[in-house]
Amino acid sequence: MEARAKAPAAPGLAPPVFSVKAQLDRTLLQLRSRTSPIEKYTFLAQVKQADVEAFYKLCLEYMSEITPIIYTPTVGDACLQYSKIYRNPEGLFISLKDKGRIGNILRNWPLANEARISVVTDGSRILGLGDLGVNGMPIAVGKLSLYVAGAGIRPSSTLPITLDLGTNNSSNLSDPLYLGLRQRLPSDAEYDAFMDEFITEMGRVYPKVLVQFEDSSTDHAFSYLERFRNSLPLFNDDIQGTGAVVLAGLLSVARLVPIPRNEHRILLFGAGSASIWLVDSRGLVYVGREEVADYKMYFARRHYTGLPMKDLAEIVKYVKPTALLGLSTITGAFTPEVIRQMSQNTPRPIIFPLSNPVHLSERTFAEALKHSNGTAIFASGSPFGSEFIGGVRREPGQGNNMYIFPGLGLGAILCRAKSVTDSMVQASALGLAGSLSWDERALELVYLRIERIREISDDNKQ
Repeated sequence: MEARAKAPAAPGLAPPVFSVKAQLDRTLLQLRSRTSPIEKYTFLAQVKQADVEAFYKLCLEYMSEITPIIYTPTVGDACLQYSKIYRNPEGLFISLKDKGRIGNILRNWPLANEARISVVTDGSRILGLGDLGVNGMPIAVGKLSLYVAGAGIRPSSTLPITLDLGTNNSSNLSDPLYLGLRQRLPSDAEYDAFMDEFITEMGRVYPKVLVQFEDSSTDHAFSYLERFRNSLPLFNDDIQGTGAVVLAGLLSVARLVPIPRNEHRILLFGAGSASIWLVDSRGLVYVGREEVADYKMYFARRHYTGLPMKDLAEIVKYVKPTALLGLSTITGAFTPEVIRQMSQNTPRPIIFPLSNPVHLSERTFAEALKHSNGTAIFASGSPFGSEFIGGVRREPGQGNNMYIFPGLGLGAILCRAKSVTDSMVQASALGLAGSLSWDERALELVYLRIERIREISDDNKQ
């Protein structure tokens, strides 16, 4: 469970010369002595359990250093290794075997009366890593740490929940240390019945809690957002948060491209309306193509009559997009040929490889700059370092949902929203797009610096 702030030591129980500031410096030194990201992750988890106040002081004072450790990209490795590195419970686990008594399980949370925000995952699609089952708990824990660091929500108000309905991951099923149910995922009917009970009981036990769905399989993510969004205050960060941060990024960089906004053409590789073209694993999505999921039909091209196209370079040449967004989790999908073709379409190609974690990114920052002769405007899902090109230091953007969900969540909690509406999500995107300082604009940044996250979260809550 979430730790409380550490009480001051009684006389004699602390060294004679001790200060909170020096202890924070000491903790930072110990953190930096760890050599691997996962070692740093487990160290910070121990700090959080021992002294939650010190943990969040570190997060606030060293935001750009700490955020990649407690969330992407390191949280992906933490999920993969969760059943091996697990030490103490940090959230609630509700399994399929708890059906019929989910309300009783929910009441077991020690800080139930203080809970105001819950991140809920079923672990079925963690980042770009797929079905990790109960090993997805670090996602819920990490997201809530960002609510505290990014928006100032009290740590005691957070409630991480992992729903364990089984897993189809054979590695989990054969792992003797796996912490979840050793059974395959149930039928959709069983899944729906479980989720119906869970949402009903959440509304009864936690009427003041905002629910954020996180990292569910694509079909369930869309269907459960639609099914439950008016049952209680709820949103899906993978759908709405990602959409908002990408929209904000596109609005932000439009100032850098000598093309009217209404003339941009956006190609979305991985899952897009008028000027948005969608490409999935089977190629260009259009009306009449076989095997197009219902949620993709809204974006299907209605007037395309050519032959099926699957090669991305061929599609880019045909569509002539000015912006290319990647949500495919296919490493290197934006090939040099694709980047060069994008550069022929527009003097400043917008390249957003948004897949997480880093090793699944469609293209690195350095490669995008190289193959566009330095003209690319770049933002990714996971962080990349800065690059020098033509003697100029260029900084990549990171389309981090942390720019959206802390402020959106805080605002929904403060106004006691009964639902999270599309207009609220849109307002957060517009607020983020207009948040860059003059200095940040001069550097051609896509998003504001992460150190200013509380400032924009405070603005977005309104």
